[in-house]
Amino acid sequence: MQHGVISTGQLRELGLSPQAIQHRVGRGRLHRVERGVYVLGRPELTQLGRWMAAVLGGGKGAVLSHLSAAALWGVVPASGPPEITVPVACGRRRERVIVHRRPGLREEEAFVRHRIPVTSLVRTMIDISRRLEAPDLERAVNEADRLDLIDPESLLDALGGHRGQHGVRALEALLSRHVFRLTDSELERRFLRLVERAGLPLPITGIRLNGFKVDFYWPNLGLVVETDGLRYHRTPAQQARDRLRDQAHVAAGLTALRFTHAQVRDETRYVIATMGAVATRLEEGWPDDDAGPGVNQAS
Repeated sequence: MQHGVISTGQLRELGLSPQAIQHRVGRGRLHRVERGVYVLGRPELTQLGRWMAAVLGGGKGAVLSHLSAAALWGVVPASGPPEITVPVACGRRRERVIVHRRPGLREEEAFVRHRIPVTSLVRTMIDISRRLEAPDLERAVNEADRLDLIDPESLLDALGGHRGQHGVRALEALLSRHVFRLTDSELERRFLRLVERAGLPLPITGIRLNGFKVDFYWPNLGLVVETDGLRYHRTPAQQARDRLRDQAHVAAGLTALRFTHAQVRDETRYVIATMGAVATRLEEGWPDDDAGPGVNQAS
């Protein structure tokens, strides 16, 4: 099935004449979505059905693309009218559908996801890089990695075959290992900006250390930092696990710090000062039990 929608051409392939199609429309068995596209049975369409209808209405070679493709891949929320890409020589003006024209997609740039023809994830990321602000684009890259669709390194490597195309330079700049660090949440992205303001090098993110996944790790400093979001770390059991996590790091000779959502969001000067003071102590080799003025080690 095609999410409840079908084209006139497909109906003709099934042996229905124009008169037979109109008869079914009159009986309420087919409902016209737009010229050449119908929905079977009930007239309501799901989001997948709307995307499928947009592609079918684009004719041969049409694929879902841009922000609609990104939403189908699951890396951005669904919003706005459907967007499709069609061969340059094909396509017509459409109501409630944004049509992009391209000479032709490479074979590896076309895909089928949830039975809908769509641009490949790499092609999609290039296309949306011209439409999204840097924080939103970074969020989409993070989501693609979280969903195990593609990791940042593989995406960066794949861009080599698209050099000179619009959007590639912006995406390459974001994916540069000197700029991009994989994070799990907007809270962590905010914290990375504070790290830069504190004058610290960018940390390793999201690795496992002493049996736990850690948010941020500076191996040259022996420093681990965790950021507690509003959605997690609420229950007594979760808080107890946090203590075990911090104690495991301290037992291994590391310094463990933990900042709350409110501190990262509203007490940026405190966070920057604390990070700077701890980093200075660690760089100078101060004793572990002397944390410096105003700095408390997690235990």
